[in-house]
Amino acid sequence: MATMAELARTHTGLEEDELEHLQRLVADWGMLSDFCFSDLLLFVPVAGAEGSRFVVLGQIRPTTNQTLYGEDLVGRLIDEVERPFVARAWRVGEIVEGEVMVTSPGERARLQCIPVRRHDRLLAVMTRESAPTVGRRPGELERVYVDTFDRFARMIVGGEFPYGSEGPPTRDAPRVGDGVVILDQGGRVEYDSPNAVNALHRMGMYSNTEGMRLDELGIETQAVDRAFTLRIPASEEIERPEAIVALRCLPLLDGGKVTGGVLLLRDVSDLRRRDRLLVTMDATIREVHHRVKNNLQTISSLLRLQARREPVGSGRTALEEAERRIRSIALIHEILSRETGDSVDLNEIVVQLVRVAEEGVFSNHVAARFRVDGDGGILPADIATPLGVVLTELLTNAAEHAFPTGWDQPEGAHVQVSLHSDGDVLSIQVHDNGVGWPDGFDIAKTTSLGLSIARSLVVTQLGGTLETRNDSGAVSELHIPVRMPAE
Repeated sequence: MATMAELARTHTGLEEDELEHLQRLVADWGMLSDFCFSDLLLFVPVAGAEGSRFVVLGQIRPTTNQTLYGEDLVGRLIDEVERPFVARAWRVGEIVEGEVMVTSPGERARLQCIPVRRHDRLLAVMTRESAPTVGRRPGELERVYVDTFDRFARMIVGGEFPYGSEGPPTRDAPRVGDGVVILDQGGRVEYDSPNAVNALHRMGMYSNTEGMRLDELGIETQAVDRAFTLRIPASEEIERPEAIVALRCLPLLDGGKVTGGVLLLRDVSDLRRRDRLLVTMDATIREVHHRVKNNLQTISSLLRLQARREPVGSGRTALEEAERRIRSIALIHEILSRETGDSVDLNEIVVQLVRVAEEGVFSNHVAARFRVDGDGGILPADIATPLGVVLTELLTNAAEHAFPTGWDQPEGAHVQVSLHSDGDVLSIQVHDNGVGWPDGFDIAKTTSLGLSIARSLVVTQLGGTLETRNDSGAVSELHIPVRMPAE
């Protein structure tokens, strides 16, 4: 399905700032839909149709009532024969009400068409669509909510809603169903919903609220003062021993003057306790990685000291190789001890492993240049740890065997590491311009311990493939499936 911006650019003549105004409206109109217990649709004239044809750019269903539409109408083109009241509201620039046939023959809906303005320019028509109410007297909550919606509707017609300098509400922002307090122009309580009363009780406030300011009730909040003074929404959280309550105050405007406010309340105690628990767990995990890294570095140092005491030969070489493998695992735990979560940036790992490999080349008195290109993305730790060992073996193999004594290449020695990830498969290629693999080399049959370890980890633990070939030097290429961390 095309996005709102794509539909607007395809069918309408909206400028970028006008489209942004409508996007801000759509970002916050879930509140409006809940206040009026109705579906909301956004109609924008098709370019060149002179208000006789419209495209539906937005649609939202209420959480406080049953929807009229089981289907998605976004992107549908309609004409004034199908929605005559929309066309009339567009032409007169005023709120128009009526009834229209909507979902099936014989079923009608009440329609309120609200022109959407930005400054002095008419941009769209927002419709409130609901089933007719026959023989039912609305209760106080419903009357207050619908009256609040009507006040926002007048702000939309006057270009005062959405608020120009506010971003979309956050994921944890309070909603209408969480609790609503209606304030007069002096910030005094005119009405509070049952859920709002529950939230106030959690904060320790049990007295009658009607006609009182929140600070007179013992609730010190700056959100109401900021919203009324700056004429834009303001949010804050109030923490009490019993509860943590999120507040969002939206000023009600008429001709630029504040006539009241809507205060949305949500008890976020459980959310904040969960967040703090996650922070604590994350700090604990990072501390564990830090201690594991320290222990591995201690083992690495002991192996290095032991290797220095051994005479040159197979024993010393084995200790040095073991020390190098342990150091590569310690490097990954060091990165994990600095990062939040249990994932790491592969590029950061590769850069540090390359530095270790460069030391090996330097010890062979070969001035080789290492280069890393591409992006391997973010990897979970259970993939990054064995992959780090594999890359260590491949880079070390290139450093120690690609450029033997007496080897000469006019363009100089270089090793290139190429990374690529499409989100499903990670591909890594290590390509040097050295002497290449021996004739008939088969990594599946190699007697080299390092390459055997690398292939075993790739195939059995990472579920991937490792292939080698010659191409102006030695090429090692591995492909592994990856499970990208959730956002």
